[in-house]
Amino acid sequence: MKYNKRKFNSNVNYYEKQLKGKIENKILFVVCDLKNEKSFYSLAPLSRAVHNLNADMHVVVKNEKSQNLEILKNIWQAYDDLKKGLKTNKTKALDSFIKEVNRRTKTKAFKDIFKKPEFFIESGKNGFKGTIDLGYKYDWHKKYRWNELVETAKTILKKGYDLKKNERIGITFELIPKKEDLELPLNDYLGSYDIAMAMAFQAKKMKADVSLGASTNRFSMVAKSMRTVDLKSTLTGCEIDKNVDEAVFKKFKKLSPLIESNKMEFVDAGFGIHGKGYSGKMFFGENIGYPTLNKKSRWMSPGQMMLKDRYEAQTKYESRDPMMRYAMTETLPIDIFIETCNVNYETIRKRSSKIKSILDKCEKIRVIGKEIKGLKTDITVHLVGEKNKRRYFIASDSDVTSKIDKQYYKETGLKTGLYANFPSGEVFVTPEKLEGLFVGDVVINIDQSYRLDKGKPLVIKVKDNIYRIIDGPKNIVDKIKKQKKDVIKKIKGIEKNKALPKSMTDMYKRCFNYIGEFAVNLNPHAKLSDYLIVNEKIARMIHIALGMGFDPDRKTLYHWDIVINSPKQKMDIYGLDKDNKMHWIIKKGKFVV
Repeated sequence: MKYNKRKFNSNVNYYEKQLKGKIENKILFVVCDLKNEKSFYSLAPLSRAVHNLNADMHVVVKNEKSQNLEILKNIWQAYDDLKKGLKTNKTKALDSFIKEVNRRTKTKAFKDIFKKPEFFIESGKNGFKGTIDLGYKYDWHKKYRWNELVETAKTILKKGYDLKKNERIGITFELIPKKEDLELPLNDYLGSYDIAMAMAFQAKKMKADVSLGASTNRFSMVAKSMRTVDLKSTLTGCEIDKNVDEAVFKKFKKLSPLIESNKMEFVDAGFGIHGKGYSGKMFFGENIGYPTLNKKSRWMSPGQMMLKDRYEAQTKYESRDPMMRYAMTETLPIDIFIETCNVNYETIRKRSSKIKSILDKCEKIRVIGKEIKGLKTDITVHLVGEKNKRRYFIASDSDVTSKIDKQYYKETGLKTGLYANFPSGEVFVTPEKLEGLFVGDVVINIDQSYRLDKGKPLVIKVKDNIYRIIDGPKNIVDKIKKQKKDVIKKIKGIEKNKALPKSMTDMYKRCFNYIGEFAVNLNPHAKLSDYLIVNEKIARMIHIALGMGFDPDRKTLYHWDIVINSPKQKMDIYGLDKDNKMHWIIKKGKFVV
């Protein structure tokens, strides 16, 4: 154990005693100064205590002043004044905006997101001060491989992001769920605080403008989001879309200067550390949506709109340039994060490009494994469809060096954003069609990463690209069934509210049971772990995703990667071109490229 579990539990007990009987079913909003490490590391036991008491927590870690926090305070005050019956330009504009949303959605639920959090505390010299005073409890923490962690952050920010002086970077991290909701190691969650701090430390050293944030997750994608998170998302999306010619955005445009959201600061780069769960259902995004500037399509979230990546169906209709680039990781153990992320990205990119160039010549790929206990992976990945429409591989999974994907712009004339993973190392495609049977024996990511038991693998049969689960661990199969019900519910809600064009919800339903991705893993430093983001990069393994694909015509609302142990299954993987010539990638589980 890298961290002191006994002290961590003692810290949690302290916060529980201070908060019990006060905070249940309420929101604790916490503001920390980035320079105050005691307050930052106190967030881990504080968040566990808050969640143990069935409350929510929203954290802003600011470097100097946060203009976006001031905007939240302005809107909370305006709503308080509105409830008190005060007649000001600000309250009139807010009331008009809320009423227009009510008219549009035929509900009166929207106003709830404007209520300020019940508890608000800020970091002080010796503790948190505010609605309730709390001491700092950080003695669970000790730095582990700190210099190597900072060096890894430097590699990512230089080689992955090419982060510039004065650029704004936002880092999101995970709060600690209650014990029964934590199915992955607590130690890894705690280590992610050091990963977040190392990224922030290095970004500051590079003279970037840094902020961090976190909020309580939901464990169903149809669960209601925290109202403070929903409000932040709504203000961001409406500020970006305030010039759209629709009544609701015209109303917001009048409100914007009064609450000073016209001074909102947008990040140039984002880095997310993800654990279990979802941000939850956002009212505005799922009931109204955020239009493209020409109103030919709509986005479900401001994040999608700001990133505008090449994979989204809305991208071709959006005339505005991408506003940010984004990359993510999971709550990885620090040792694994260092080993897999402090690597030579040029080497990985060259290897990816080489495999892409080989497979892009092919019309289909054959993947054939050795029979193990009566099961054998044997699939065909088709890359060419009707009218010779070709699906191309993507090889830039470590590149977020600019807001615009320069290679894609050169190929298509479309300005789209860049999205990446750290650790990196895969070359992937949305299959035109996949057929056959495959045996998932490493890990699957649903609402988090789950290990697959090689003695009880996940067995999936595919015909005409529609998958069916033949066998698998009961907990995994049950989780998949539950999540698919939630996805159907979410799609129906979006369809009913017309938050997205009918063509998009029709596509979500059409692609609901499709295979969305086939990928070859390439990172030579990645080793077996509890986490999908590492395992889907282990060189010589492969992964296949259920659900959403990476082409704009193959979207739905989930994407579950399944990693397959190619060396263990002694796989042969080769492409076949139009002349039926074989192009080998892996033979008997070993690279031949």
